[in-house]
Amino acid sequence: MRRFLVRLVINAVALWLTTLIILGVHVVSYAPGAGPTILTYLLVALIFGVVNGVIGNLIRIVAFPLYILTLGLIALIVNTLLLLLVAWLSTLIGFGLQIDTFWSGFWGALVLAIISFLMGLIFRPLLVPSNSARR
Repeated sequence: MRRFLVRLVINAVALWLTTLIILGVHVVSYAPGAGPTILTYLLVALIFGVVNGVIGNLIRIVAFPLYILTLGLIALIVNTLLLLLVAWLSTLIGFGLQIDTFWSGFWGALVLAIISFLMGLIFRPLLVPSNSARR
């Protein structure tokens, strides 16, 4: 459970940083204020985790030969499409992630992946169970 919550917070913070860096990527809160904004980022991160975990893994399995053929570059397009899917799903509920163009989504997916990777490295001790917990 702790790993899930840490991963959720990492994705939410990475999404927040991505919206600060990439101009065409925005998160619209369901209400004004800091609390609803934080909750919106956490909700969008949860949607992103579910989409990436279910649909993303399915696409990676089915398109494995294409990944080999393109030396993994197709992953950039797949990640962009998954981020656009998250934006579409979150706007169905009336708030959440908004992406202006495909290229904003492309750069947003790239920056989001890099930031999530770096934050995962930093918070790795929280993600890996300690030796006492394994016994």
